[in-house]
Amino acid sequence: MAVVRRRGLETLKLLFKSKAFLAGFSIIVLVSAVAILADHLATYPPLEFVGRPFTPPSRRFYFGTDDMGRDIYSMTIYGTRVSLTVGIIAAALTTALGTAVGITCGMLRGIVDAFTMRVIDFLLSLPYLAVALAIVAFLKPSLWIMILIIVILSWVSTAKIVRAQTIVTLEYMFIEAAKAIGASRLYIALKHVIPNVIPVVLTSLTLNVRGAILFEASLSFLGFGDPENISWGTILFFARRSGAFTAGAWWNIVPPGLMIMITVLGFTLVSVGLDEVLNPRLRKV
Repeated sequence: MAVVRRRGLETLKLLFKSKAFLAGFSIIVLVSAVAILADHLATYPPLEFVGRPFTPPSRRFYFGTDDMGRDIYSMTIYGTRVSLTVGIIAAALTTALGTAVGITCGMLRGIVDAFTMRVIDFLLSLPYLAVALAIVAFLKPSLWIMILIIVILSWVSTAKIVRAQTIVTLEYMFIEAAKAIGASRLYIALKHVIPNVIPVVLTSLTLNVRGAILFEASLSFLGFGDPENISWGTILFFARRSGAFTAGAWWNIVPPGLMIMITVLGFTLVSVGLDEVLNPRLRKV
């Protein structure tokens, strides 16, 4: 346990020496703070009509108003909470499912592995957005339905990556030594395989958050989001529907677009930093 704790502290020190990780982590902390403090930062309820339609940014309305007089600043602040929540929950479930399937297939191989890989290949060949739109069309749009769709369509990439890493790990000499002394598959998985796939899993998790945020924004932008919960994609949908793109009301478009870009950049930088530190081939000596 002491060795694990020491290695963990050494890894954390290396991570915070990485410029990419530090920059990305700082962005994520700031965005998370906005989500947590949304009730205190927002100046109006997000769906309340508080001004004239398409009012430009001013001291009263920092980001202006939309076609119905709703405050874009408040909508963007509350949208941070929704978009980040969907991204984190969907990514956590996606990564957990993909990791479990990947380790299982890599450990068992045979028919189970072959069948699962064919299922994964089939899912990877599907047009994700079209399938998601088809599912939402038959169900009532909600945040949990959106999270479920993201998990169903996104776990396959993590599963393939984790499976490959599991197979590589099983070829190490210490695995053969463990088998020689009679170690069970469960013991090998818990003691040797999982610790060796953790770097891949962490990197995959950050990328899955990024993908989930973009996926949710895409569905909401097309009008398939939860109408009762404002997200960045929902704000862009309102802007598209009201003609803000052609009316020159740039303040309806830029704030949520920038928040999506900044948040995605943050998780991307964290992923790059994790890869630099945890991947021996990329680690700077």
